[in-house]
Amino acid sequence: MQDTLSSSAISPLAFTLAFAIALVAGFLLKVWLASRQVRHVAQHRAAVPAAFADRITLQAHQKAADYTVAKSRFGLLELAFGTAVLLGWTLLGGLDWLNQALLSRMGPGMWQQLALLGSFVMIGGLIDLPFTLYQTFVIEERFGFNKMTLKLWLGDLVKSSLIGALIGLPIAALILWLMGAAGSLWWLYAWTFWMGFNLLLLVIYPTLIAPLFNKFQPLDDEALKTRVTALMQRCGFAAKGLFVMDGSKRSAHANAYFTGFGASKRVVFFDTLLKQLNPGEVDAVLAHELGHFKHKHIIKRIVSMFAMSLAGFALLGYLSQQLWFYLGLSVRPVPGGPNDALALLLFMMAVPVFTVFISPVFAQFSRKHEFEADAYAVAQTNGADLKNALLKLYEDNASTLTPDPLFVKFYYSHPPASERLARMGA
Repeated sequence: MQDTLSSSAISPLAFTLAFAIALVAGFLLKVWLASRQVRHVAQHRAAVPAAFADRITLQAHQKAADYTVAKSRFGLLELAFGTAVLLGWTLLGGLDWLNQALLSRMGPGMWQQLALLGSFVMIGGLIDLPFTLYQTFVIEERFGFNKMTLKLWLGDLVKSSLIGALIGLPIAALILWLMGAAGSLWWLYAWTFWMGFNLLLLVIYPTLIAPLFNKFQPLDDEALKTRVTALMQRCGFAAKGLFVMDGSKRSAHANAYFTGFGASKRVVFFDTLLKQLNPGEVDAVLAHELGHFKHKHIIKRIVSMFAMSLAGFALLGYLSQQLWFYLGLSVRPVPGGPNDALALLLFMMAVPVFTVFISPVFAQFSRKHEFEADAYAVAQTNGADLKNALLKLYEDNASTLTPDPLFVKFYYSHPPASERLARMGA
């Protein structure tokens, strides 16, 4: 914004201390939770829980435990490195150095701000590459889940980068323009545009973007198609089509989902899912997804996203004009502006540091929705089919049956298998 940045009773040092305390506290909390998860899963590795002993083999149970421990330990390494990178960008002056270097070459203005955003994203992507490669070609490979070749992985990277640039840069330019030209209520106009774009994305993603990465073939199993169509009609749900996605070319993990919005809604089955489940079980999994629509979970999540993003844009509108916000994170704003790109980047880095402590609230709501969808599926289909499908998916995806209860409350968006099956039985 071109306005002079305002000072207030909050000092830069006070904000620096608050940020540092929140960063350290969040880091220690995540390390403690991940360590609990590793210990709990490892301690229960030797025996299958009694509730699953007749369905899950000891070998499958131990594979899930080892997979969970491997991912958790690698996650701790990512967490430590990511925290160090965040510290480097903020309090150690990394973002300020990058901004000053671009200012010295380009001078202040829109192009310099776009260059700052683009450079930040590119550097962040390069920093993350080794972790992504290790996760895919070492951990996923070791447990038999990775099906991607390096060529396919590189192709995905190039396509996603190009799409991100083609879509992201114009959006960033428009938001930066609004920040500088739309007055004190720029954040309201930017929020309106951002919500409109997200709704548009729900419409165009299934037909324009997703096919760039995967093949989507119409479901050709007539018997299954008849079952699925009858279920959707019974539940009052209309979709534009039933499709099978070639998920097996990237991963052995299985899934099914609804995508699109309005007239573009479609049902997508991973080919891996159809290979693992019988028709009744596919019906039950689909009924679970239909339960989310029946209980209006999708609409509730969209409304929640609207509300939270509105609060976020309003907060950004305030913080972008506060001198202590920049100086407290070791960034020297340009006198008289524009500092909009700096404000965006600092906001995106700082807010998660403080909001991590309320994440269990959102996880709890998500688990509640999953229980409701399960109940709907049991009412619409055979409950035994849903139980069998869940157990197959937990086994095939190597999801641990013995997660740490506190880790579940903090992170899990889906209830663990023991809770879901117990609730169905009740």
